[in-house]
Amino acid sequence: MPGSSKLGMVQEHLKLYEHPLLAFSAREINGVIEVLIDLKNSSVPVHTYVLPLHARDLDHPQFAWHLQRQLYDGLHDYFIEMFIRTPQDRALPSPLPAEAGSRGSQGS
Repeated sequence: MPGSSKLGMVQEHLKLYEHPLLAFSAREINGVIEVLIDLKNSSVPVHTYVLPLHARDLDHPQFAWHLQRQLYDGLHDYFIEMFIRTPQDRALPSPLPAEAGSRGSQGS
């Protein structure tokens, strides 16, 4: 199946997904089909998540299920990448030491 018809197949399947916060689209770059996930109506700058699809998945007899699994996995990754700070981020001071100190003085 030529790349452009594979792109059309992906675009048709993406039409089956509707989400109040996210927009789904697909593009072909250098023969690679990519699914794009964008946040709708965002008041903060958030990147577009790009999910490349492997040719073996595009040709798989259960393509629809593979696409859904990859899309859901991609959504998880996309939302995790949106974190501005996590407890593992050592660049910013954590509020926990001050809170722990105030709790310790209450017990005295």
